[in-house]
Amino acid sequence: MSIFIHIEKSFKEGLPFVSYRKPNSKKISAFFQKDTSLNIIDEYSNSGFVFAPFNNTDDAVFIPKESSIYIEEEQPIFDFKLHSKNTSINYLSKENHIDLVKKGIDAINNNDFQKVVLSRKELVELANFDCLVVFKNLLSIYANAMVYVWFHPKVGLWLGATPETLVKIDGNSFETMSLAGTQPYQENENAIWNQKEIDEQQFVTDYIVEKLTPISESIHTGKTETIKAGSILHLKTKITGTFKVKNSKLIAALHPTPAVCGLPKEGSKNFILKNELYKRSYYTGFLGELNNNEKQTQLFVNLRCMQIISNNAIIYIGGGITKDSIPEKEWEETVAKALVMKKVL
Repeated sequence: MSIFIHIEKSFKEGLPFVSYRKPNSKKISAFFQKDTSLNIIDEYSNSGFVFAPFNNTDDAVFIPKESSIYIEEEQPIFDFKLHSKNTSINYLSKENHIDLVKKGIDAINNNDFQKVVLSRKELVELANFDCLVVFKNLLSIYANAMVYVWFHPKVGLWLGATPETLVKIDGNSFETMSLAGTQPYQENENAIWNQKEIDEQQFVTDYIVEKLTPISESIHTGKTETIKAGSILHLKTKITGTFKVKNSKLIAALHPTPAVCGLPKEGSKNFILKNELYKRSYYTGFLGELNNNEKQTQLFVNLRCMQIISNNAIIYIGGGITKDSIPEKEWEETVAKALVMKKVL
């Protein structure tokens, strides 16, 4: 039975599952849980698939490999299908988001923190939603992203295509990245980054290195490069090394990253929890394989994602705010990012 038939069957029967394809891979993988139990994990020592929220004091959900059917198969080629009837789009207030950004800039100028990542959600009313069609659309057009569909009857249905690795772990070696800066992709044009975006990227890189140094035996920072995620460009710096602690401590040091929270972490996180007008839930959390083949873990930050509730898609988008941010442009950036998910509906 193919993965897509399994997805349809599990969704219909209300059984938890996740199906995903890693960046630049030709293979789709899936865990199909055999019962409806809600498994919570905190030590990250078991084997399976984890789905963790932004707020690291909330529970991370786990699909255990031992109580699931695991399937891996080659990705077939399928046509991109656009749901032309899904035209009703309701913005949450532009004014509210701009006010939030202004408040964040004021807090930065008050030296509360150096950077904060502020987000909003957008509601798209769906005339005719098909989980499999949307998942296949994501697979078709976002080859260099971690594309997934995740479902648990006690939590809900999420889909996404994220360009950001939280961490890869193999034995006692790790690889992570800093990701910041955003601009639309223009074909046949070289990306030019302004100082605000370059500074933001350096903030993120320096902070990650600072947090990992006490628990690492060695750290190496690569060159900063421009990467493409759908119709969006970002700045990315690869960070590698070896560590001397449990996986859970390494993950705790990284999550939430400055790319989704801010820096310093605690001050920016407290500002987000107090001032954003909604709960992020699993947006800007992380997801991925734990202890595959006993020692390999690969986790991704849950960006470019949506939650499906009844006949609505809730799309989550945000951006990094520094002292040089311009509120109107920050709004426009979230509008551009929202297109990543809207394109597949």
